[in-house]
Amino acid sequence: MVKTKNEYINREISWLHFNARVLQESRDKNVPLIDRLRFLGIFSNNLDEFFKVRYATVKRIVEAGKSGKSVLGGEKAQDLLEEITKIVIAQQTRSLEIFKEIDRELRQENIFIIKETEVSESQAEFIRDYFFKKVNQELMTIILNDLAEFPLLKDTAAYLAVKIVMKNGVASGKHNRYALIEIPKGIDRFVVLPKEDGKDYIIILDDLIRFCLDSVFTMFDFESISAHMIKITRDAELDIDNDLSKSFIEKISSSVEHRKISDPVRFVYDKGIHKDTLQFLKDKMDITDTDSVIPGGRYHNRRDYMGFPSLGRFDLMYDKIDPLPVKGFSMQGSLLNMIAHKDYMIYAPYHTFSYVTKFLREAALDPLVRTIKITIYRLANDSQIAHALVNAAKNGKQVTVQIELQARFDEQNNIEYANYLQAEGVNLIFGVPGLKVHSKICMIEREEEEGLKRYGFISTGNFNESTAKIYTDYTLFTAHEGILKDMSKVFEFFETNYKINKYKHLIVSPHYTRSTFIKLIEKEIRNAKLGKEAYIKIKMNSLTSYDMVDKLYEASRAGVKIQMIVRGINCLIPGVEGMSENIEAISVVDKFLEHPRLFIFGNDGDPKIYISSADWMTRNLDFRVEVGCPIYDPDIRQELLDTFEISWRDNLKARVFSAKQDNAYKKRPKNVAELRSQFELYFYYQDKLKS
Repeated sequence: MVKTKNEYINREISWLHFNARVLQESRDKNVPLIDRLRFLGIFSNNLDEFFKVRYATVKRIVEAGKSGKSVLGGEKAQDLLEEITKIVIAQQTRSLEIFKEIDRELRQENIFIIKETEVSESQAEFIRDYFFKKVNQELMTIILNDLAEFPLLKDTAAYLAVKIVMKNGVASGKHNRYALIEIPKGIDRFVVLPKEDGKDYIIILDDLIRFCLDSVFTMFDFESISAHMIKITRDAELDIDNDLSKSFIEKISSSVEHRKISDPVRFVYDKGIHKDTLQFLKDKMDITDTDSVIPGGRYHNRRDYMGFPSLGRFDLMYDKIDPLPVKGFSMQGSLLNMIAHKDYMIYAPYHTFSYVTKFLREAALDPLVRTIKITIYRLANDSQIAHALVNAAKNGKQVTVQIELQARFDEQNNIEYANYLQAEGVNLIFGVPGLKVHSKICMIEREEEEGLKRYGFISTGNFNESTAKIYTDYTLFTAHEGILKDMSKVFEFFETNYKINKYKHLIVSPHYTRSTFIKLIEKEIRNAKLGKEAYIKIKMNSLTSYDMVDKLYEASRAGVKIQMIVRGINCLIPGVEGMSENIEAISVVDKFLEHPRLFIFGNDGDPKIYISSADWMTRNLDFRVEVGCPIYDPDIRQELLDTFEISWRDNLKARVFSAKQDNAYKKRPKNVAELRSQFELYFYYQDKLKS
């Protein structure tokens, strides 16, 4: 059935509204100044990935001669491309305005980001010395005029498009020379200059190169020289070949390599560029109507602002929190012994992620541990998780790792880890044909007096100690026999894909997640019709499955009260009479990236509570291996109810979903104190340690 705009928000448009919430953070006075600049970087990085994947997918539909209405929520693909471009141009314009605001405020704090035209004499000497020592030898400079073919531009690399007006061609313009300079990636984008009069000065690498252009093109007798930035974004979808002679790693490696020459989907240029330079580039690059052409500002790759230097100004950045321990879960003792008696849960980054690495380190050394099995989706660049698994293999444990080689934009990193683990004696599994493995599970088997006993953990997020500092995620540690027996069946499925297991406790995609959650919603509908307590509370990253949206609409019409906290894409329209008047939905965007999936069903006063790796997206429900886990421990159940309620009551960082799609902040009633949920959650866990 084709969905209409009146019932659903298109997923691409909803994603752009999510990124607008990120952009809001860069203007929010509650956010420290340097972190506001970093949010501009996050906004830009998000947009790059959107064009690589989502825009590229819609473009493929257009180029295949299809309308795409059946998969795009009733939108025609061509119309959607035009709508996306229009929204992005407006957002880019807004981001430039915000950058100017931030720049003014930085200057008030004696931090000056200067252009090449603002360089003092003493700074000029430093800049030229820096250029010749560190930059000049790294430059890739290409003269374009006489090339038979335009050079292949790298995906999202930034280039200076240089126009050289020759002295003997000023009048006619016929002898203009054009060149491209690739901005080196191996050099810091922000060059910190020596302080002057107690003031901090920074010049962006692009402007440093502009300042030294005359030194680059000394071979030309030019009248003038100018440089404006451009960049392209390429289609990042992986096209995996069917060559039976290649291993799966070889196929993925080849596909990742092919991204370098895939079709461009977006061309961004400095709107101050000369018209003849822009036309020269567009002609040479054969830019078509299905490409998104975005006039931008002076600088591209604003994602680099995520790494803006601190300059020692910690007063202009968020305070770093010290991750807390979990009460009764001591890092000094044996975690396995403690888990044998009770379930424990950590909520990173409020709790320390070190529990995960400690669990694996302990298992690696414990003489009674026989096997370790784990799924890996994304790892840190220098992963303690990987090192612990290798340590276990070297101690004679049977270590099995299911590593997902198709984790978006982490493919190369995972290939390198796969080679490392395999070389160290770890048994690798490369997934299930046609399915990504997105589950976050680990299980060990230990030979004890009463026989083989299992221990494990299940998480809503990746086993990545770097992202655990900025992503919020739940991880449950358990020795529950039923849960771990089900988990062993998931690992069996990786090895024998044709066998579909039944699970008593876990909710596993692709076979049971959709149907199980639909049954849980239907039970709430029946309870509501019988006049019993009926409610649903959901926290997730994205809701795009129209079937699940329809089921929530049905529940709303039956009188089920539904509260939703959705960080990103939300195709559901809450608060519409006769369709969704019993649904409220908010999005919390703040210091940390909200990442957990939590599902609470009223069940007539005896709530059923689950954590999961799965959002309610078609890919998570039907085309990935995902694992959801029930929460049985009464203390942890109450904790999850509490943490949901704290997030729901946020009145500083919560935005309200509505048909207007305006990202309006949640209104704070009079006489109600301000509540910023991410800060309140830290206080909540501090208080639990005292109780």
